[in-house]
Amino acid sequence: MNSSEESSLHRINETVIQCKLCPRLSNYIQEIGKSKVKRFINEDYWAKPLPGFGDVEAKLLIIGLAPAAHGGNRTGRMFTGDSSGDWVAKALFQTGFANISTSQFRNDGLILKDAYIVAAVRCAPPNNRPSPFEISNCSQYLLAELNILDCKTKVILALGKIAFNAYCKANNLKGLTFGHGAHYCMGKDKTLLASYHPSRQNTNTHKLTWQMWINIFKTARSLISDR
Repeated sequence: MNSSEESSLHRINETVIQCKLCPRLSNYIQEIGKSKVKRFINEDYWAKPLPGFGDVEAKLLIIGLAPAAHGGNRTGRMFTGDSSGDWVAKALFQTGFANISTSQFRNDGLILKDAYIVAAVRCAPPNNRPSPFEISNCSQYLLAELNILDCKTKVILALGKIAFNAYCKANNLKGLTFGHGAHYCMGKDKTLLASYHPSRQNTNTHKLTWQMWINIFKTARSLISDR
């Protein structure tokens, strides 16, 4: 990636942080930041939309659903400070995409190697359910990121159906079906890979087990290594 593209990515991130296109979400994340929860009562919440982060030369692009109210919305970084972040960081570390196995807070020393993380929606939505309007508003940021990162990306990992559909819509892909472990060839050197989201709803019920989860990242690593 040249300096111009990296600057463009930085500008997107700055625009994301200032975004107020969705009044419901803007009000919700600010209110959560003020009311907090007991275990984080003494912490200052980020309470703004979250930019993407990671290696700008990434071959693996991970698309999540949205920040968690007391995870990313608190810490200021996606998949950081909650159970989903624990699963993501551990899998990234075990498959060589990260330097440490934990993701606790912004500036904790976590460095992604060959991986970049974005989301379908950049603000924490009530009950983890963004509206179609909110997903549509955020799609401009995902599309802009895809346009910049596309030249290096080899594997796109969509975590959950919303993220999967957001990627398909951004790329005008029709007829693809979401399912854990589903993968689609997007040309000679790019693959779309799908996984259940590592939410507590999925992991606590064993809809998503650790073996299922780590196998997804091993598949991503294998696909990258083969190209």
